[in-house]
Amino acid sequence: MTPTLFLIQLLNGVQFGVLLFLIAAGLTLVFGVMGFINLAHGVQYMIGAYLTFMFYQLTGNFFSALLLGLITALILGLALEALVFRHLYDRDHLDQVLATFGIILFVNEAVKVIWGPATLTLPTPDILSASLQLTDNLKYPVYRLALIAVGAAVALGLYLVVVKTRVGMLIRAGASNAEMVSALGVNIRRLFTIVFGFGAMLAGFAGAMAAPIFTIEPGMGDDLLIVAFVVIVIGGIGSIRGAFIAALLIGLIDTLGRSLATDAMKLIFDASAANQIGPSLASMLIYIFMAAVLFFRPQGLFPARGAA
Repeated sequence: MTPTLFLIQLLNGVQFGVLLFLIAAGLTLVFGVMGFINLAHGVQYMIGAYLTFMFYQLTGNFFSALLLGLITALILGLALEALVFRHLYDRDHLDQVLATFGIILFVNEAVKVIWGPATLTLPTPDILSASLQLTDNLKYPVYRLALIAVGAAVALGLYLVVVKTRVGMLIRAGASNAEMVSALGVNIRRLFTIVFGFGAMLAGFAGAMAAPIFTIEPGMGDDLLIVAFVVIVIGGIGSIRGAFIAALLIGLIDTLGRSLATDAMKLIFDASAANQIGPSLASMLIYIFMAAVLFFRPQGLFPARGAA
């Protein structure tokens, strides 16, 4: 692999990691604070992408579409929480898994009815459509760099909110002992609603930001949901810092692994065998990494212990 190609894959890995963080951050808060397994978190990512596409068709401006999409994603997230999820908090995890899986099926079919089964594309905003000359041989899209910067800013802001504010204190306390927080007079249901709505908005934001890079299609969040769960397990359930670091690690391992695994196998096997083993090994790397982390640190890299 040439140095230029390595740098491209490195930046792509960071960009993918930031996108994973935006999905995993809401998921780790919902799971850490509420103990609620929300398999439908991936469809909120998908909804964010579709809503941004819809509002772009109406307004012709990406940033207006992004803002309207976020507001609508928040409203829909709160509606789902009030109509469905609120009734599952006190149920066991199997009921939560079955109910949220049903929502996945329902929403995936709903977007096919509304927008059709064909893939859709959203153009990159003109102001971010250029490429930046990083080296003599490398131009990298400005939009991807902007996504990295925005994701890092969201991570920092979210960390400060969770660590430095009263709401963050309640979130951390709720993650440690929700019953005690409720006994002290805090409306734990309202706290759950705030956390769930914010998590849904973050997932929608991730989908909106990903829309100009990836195609928009039914079920686009399902595979990412699995990887997001890997991120929060590695980082530590309920930990924003852990989710950010784990997301970057997973992004780099996944992206670089797909490029380097086959080359590494050629050092051991002949070219034909390496071409077959390499891609299969690359798809396993993040799960091998998760198993290694859990072997040495079963609570994750940065378990939530009263702090983010």
